[in-house]
This record gives sequence, structure tokens and C-alpha cells, in this order.
Amino acid sequence: MKILYHHRTLSRDGQSVHIDELIHALRAQGHVVLVAGPAQHAVASFGSDSGWIARLKTALPGALYELLEIAYNIPAFWRLLKCWWSFKPDVLYERYSLFMFAGLWLRRLARLPMLLEVNAPLAEERNRFDGLALRKLGQWAEHTVWRGADRALPVTGVLAQYLFAANVSAARVVVVPNGVGEGFLGALPDANAAKRAFGLGDRVVLGFVGFMRPWHGLDRVIDFIADAGESPQLHFLLVGEGPARQQLEARAAMRGVSHRVTFAGLVARDRVIDYIAAFDIALQPDVVGYASPLKVFEYMALGRAIVAPAMENITEVLTDGKNALLFDPTAAGSFEQALARLCSDAELRGRLGHDAKTTIIDGDFTWAGNARRIVALAAGLPEQSRRS
Repeated sequence: MKILYHHRTLSRDGQSVHIDELIHALRAQGHVVLVAGPAQHAVASFGSDSGWIARLKTALPGALYELLEIAYNIPAFWRLLKCWWSFKPDVLYERYSLFMFAGLWLRRLARLPMLLEVNAPLAEERNRFDGLALRKLGQWAEHTVWRGADRALPVTGVLAQYLFAANVSAARVVVVPNGVGEGFLGALPDANAAKRAFGLGDRVVLGFVGFMRPWHGLDRVIDFIADAGESPQLHFLLVGEGPARQQLEARAAMRGVSHRVTFAGLVARDRVIDYIAAFDIALQPDVVGYASPLKVFEYMALGRAIVAPAMENITEVLTDGKNALLFDPTAAGSFEQALARLCSDAELRGRLGHDAKTTIIDGDFTWAGNARRIVALAAGLPEQSRRS
């Protein structure tokens, strides 16, 4: 199949992992993928961000910045049109962005089937966290694009409810969660060997991978280690960067446990496995309620014992006591109780990790599996959708 993949992502972070892994999986299965997106994304190194975009948002009035986003559709549509003319794709696959109409315009002009990957309700998300000046226009734009695609692919069932509320037909919505790449699917790593490589010896390692935000509540882990004393020997290994790092370093110093907390910083994607392998307990202390966290699938594939909140999007994949320990995010002390239980029970850690890996295999939570699902959806679109 010939697939035209359209996105507007500049930063090289978790978003780009999703983009790169899915494209790689599609190509590995023999499909031809042409990517239409910002040129900067293709050449940026992992960890680079769209800092100039953030500075532009800060410098301009909100409404003006959002109008510039809408204006971006003109060069984006021209790029898509040229790709369609030269490539003659069978389907358009788009990663949804707010105020992005170019893919929908191409679908209508070229009568090209369109699959829309939806990772968040961006109008609501931006209004809540950044402010959205053209709020009604943003909501209208979001719902128009959601309803215009032949198939909308939210990453969780919780997110699918947003689409249903926007009057997207249930027949057009298919949940396709995140997954893991082939590098995570080998034999379970030896945690002891991985810990020795980082000088962590026989400590019980609590680990976190990702962008550190204040709302993650990672300070609770530092307090847990400090309150536990020296027995058992606990260590906190954090992989990644983020605005909460400085606060966490200060917290560790204040509690006198800086020597038991390691900030690995940003690491190359091909080294993430080495770090997760050193975790005895992998942490997802908090999560956006509609998200499909990449780190959870990677923890699972590497057979780590996971502690995560018992939220609806999480329980779509994880089951308390079977492949993770889930805590009540509304109950004080529930997170710490789950940590304490796992810290003291190596047998339970092993069983949960084994069953987490089994869940990945049995559920085919892989990018290769997602590629097969997407191609099947595209191939199965009714003929009238190609002419509508």
C-alpha cells in the first residue's frame, strides 16, 4: 500500500517516537510511506524541541498566533497536493493537530481515504494549560476534522468518548493504543547485570522514564526513599529531563538522599532499554486521563513490575495484581503502600513483570501490530468513502 503520512510535529520527543516507530513498522511490512511534514523534524536530533515556537507563542497575542496556525494550512496543503500528484497514494494517514485542515481539504479534493490518529483533545488541552484565545473556533475546527476523517483512531477508549461527544459516528472510531518497537521484544533483561553497569549493585531500583513535570508527583518517591531509611537499600533512577528536575534535585538534597537518587538526563533512544532494564519497579505516578503512555508499554515489554494509578485509561491495559500494582490516586498513602509492598516482595515483582510482558505479546501492543491494524482499516474502507 502507498501511504501518505502527514504531521505538523517539530519536536523530537515522545511524539516523534510514535511517528518514527509507526513509519518504520509500515515500511518493514513492505508498504511505501511518503512523509509530509516540517523539514526540521526530519533532521532534528532526539531531545530537541520546538523552542522557537514556544518563544513565538509567548511574544504574540494568542489570537494572532492561532491565526498564524490557520494560515499554515496554505503551505501545508500545497505540500500535500504536490505529494498526492507525484506519489498517487492509496490513503492519507494524518497525526491530528489543532487548526490543521490541510489533510481534510486533500481528502475532499482528491477523494482520498483519510485515517486520523488522535492523541489528545487538543482544543480542551490547550485551553486548560496554555489558554486558547479562539476557543469556539478551536472547538469547531477540532470537531470538523474529527468528523471529516473516514476513520478516527484515538489512542484510548477514554479519548474515544471525546469523539463520540463531538458526534463522530461510532462506526468511524477505532481505538489504536501505543505500543513498543521490535527492540523491546527480546528476552527479559537481567536487572542485576543492568544495575551493575550503572554502579547500583544490589539496591532495589525505582525508575522513571520521561519528561519530568511537577504534576507527576515524583517528589513522593524521594520522600518514600528518605522515610524508608537504609533498609532496604532503595535507589531512584530518573531518565529524561523536564521542568521538575531542579525541584526534585533540591528535594533530594533537603531530605539527605541525593546519593540515592540518580538523574541520568536525556539518553539516546537506543539506550533507553539499558536503563529500564535496571529498574526493579517502574513508575507511572500520574497520567493525563485520556493518554496512552509510551513508557507503560515499554516497562511492560521489558518485564518490569509497574506501579501506576487506577485510572480508566490505564486499566484499559493494566490489571491490578495481575500485570501491575495499581493505586487509588484519590487516597492518601495508596501510592506509597503499593511501593512498599513491591519493595519487600521480589517474587511479586517477578510475577507482575512476567505477566506484563505476556500482556504485550498476547495483546500485540506493538508498532508492527498497529501497522497491520492501520493497513487493514485502510484496505477495508467502503468504496463510497473514496468518493465522498
